[in-house]
Amino acid sequence: MPLVTGDSAPPFALPGAGGETIALAALRGHKVVLYFYPKDDTSGCTLEAQGFNRLNEAFAAADATVVGVSPDSVKSHDRFRAKYGLTFPLASDEAKSMLEVYGVWVEKSMYGRKYMGVERTTLLIDREGRIARIWPRVKVPGHVEEVLEAARALP
Repeated sequence: MPLVTGDSAPPFALPGAGGETIALAALRGHKVVLYFYPKDDTSGCTLEAQGFNRLNEAFAAADATVVGVSPDSVKSHDRFRAKYGLTFPLASDEAKSMLEVYGVWVEKSMYGRKYMGVERTTLLIDREGRIARIWPRVKVPGHVEEVLEAARALP
C-alpha cells in the first residue's frame, strides 16, 4: 500500500558519508526533506542535488534537514559530494529495503526495456514524523524552490 500524506514516515537508519548513520529518529523535532534519486553524478540527479545544495541554508533557516537517498554506495556518495561540494547528507540504500518501504523502487521502462529503478520522489516530513507532502515523479526544474516554499509554510 503506497504511502500517503498523513502517514507516519517509516523509520530508517542508513549509512552515509564518512561513516555516519542517517536515521529518521535522530531528526525528530525537525522538518525533513527526504528526496529519492536514481544515481549519483548523472545529469538530472546532479542538477537536483545542486539545487538542494544552493538552497540548503534556506532549508536550515526553515528548520528543515535535507537528506538525499539512492541505491549508490557510500563511496559513490562521498565522490559525488566532494565533486559538487554538497553540504547535506546522502544516505546509501544498496539493499533497496528503505526504497521499497517508501514505494520508490519501481519497475521502469526505457526504449521498451523494463528494469527496476528509483522513481524520483520527494517527501516533506513534519516535526512529529508524519508525511506532510509527497512529490511523485519529480521533474527537476523548479522543484527545489517548490519544496522550500512548502517547508517554510509547514509549522
